Amino acid sequence: MSERKNGLSYADAGVDIDAGNMLVEKIKPLVRSTRRPGADSEIGGFGGLFDLKAAGFSDPILVAANDGVGTKLKVAIEAGKHDTVGIDLVAMCVNDLVVQGAEPLFFLDYFATGKLDAEQGAAIVAGIAEGCRQAGCALIGGETAEMPGMYAQDDYDLAGFAVGAAERGQLLPSDDIAEGDVILGLTSSGLHSNGFSLVRKIVSAGGFDWQEKAPFDDSRSLAEAMLEPTRIYVKPLLQAISATHGVKALAHITGGGLTENLPRVLPDAIAAEIDLDTFDVPPVFSWLANDGGVVSSEMLRTFNCGVGMVVVVGEGQAAQVAALLQEAGEEVISLGRIIAQRENGIIYRGKLAL
Repeated sequence: MSERKNGLSYADAGVDIDAGNMLVEKIKPLVRSTRRPGADSEIGGFGGLFDLKAAGFSDPILVAANDGVGTKLKVAIEAGKHDTVGIDLVAMCVNDLVVQGAEPLFFLDYFATGKLDAEQGAAIVAGIAEGCRQAGCALIGGETAEMPGMYAQDDYDLAGFAVGAAERGQLLPSDDIAEGDVILGLTSSGLHSNGFSLVRKIVSAGGFDWQEKAPFDDSRSLAEAMLEPTRIYVKPLLQAISATHGVKALAHITGGGLTENLPRVLPDAIAAEIDLDTFDVPPVFSWLANDGGVVSSEMLRTFNCGVGMVVVVGEGQAAQVAALLQEAGEEVISLGRIIAQRENGIIYRGKLAL
């Protein structure tokens, strides 16, 4: 039997408490930058605080969402680029809140890694703080876990948790979605955070390198193009909801694409008729479809194909809602209409321009 070493420390087991403390100090200014009414305390306590009354709510319903970034993280790790996946983390949560008519209030993150690198961690949290600023919510806490043996030294994972609120009676979808309502689409910023297991398989099978020029965009590397962060639609949508009272439903187009996500907000005996000829498919999706041999139906149920959010609005208010969203910086597409049908779902017309 080998002689046991005396005086073992946590560091000997691969966990560096000092690195964790250094990370907390680095991210404190980032956390402060996300303060908003209702949240102004420092991180470092055992729990984050939020004051609903100070945020201006009188009779709120709380809405919660959690999500991750998926295997898009593998692209960030392999490319050594960590400053945007935090935006993705926030986006995947807060976009799910706003589709229910809720204003995101606060956010918490979970960052787990095999070996804590304070600089890498700070870059990730900088992205999280940026996402929170874009969404108007406060970063009020989180957890950093260094777990040697659970993760390889360079690997890490992220999870996000967001809470929002809406006044009672103002949640979406509304109960008056009907035949003739207009379906609008808001363009995506790219792949967002879905389908990356398929993306990575196509990249690997084609022998591509993340540092090469992207085959569909010679102004950026393949990694930079694929890591374009998820668009956060919160502020324009909240403005449209409150200013027009014409938004009946929203659908965040994440994993499952249009095919799986839009029917989730439609009532029974109602379907969406979508004209695929009404929008241009961004080059990244065309490249994936053509180089990977992915058929249109699979593209539509795996990726957003250029439409990151869907808005269902009454016909009489469609122009007003579209104009307001355009003024707020969104590119709005007229996708189709709501039709009566025995079972809810999507009927596609036209052809996806791949």
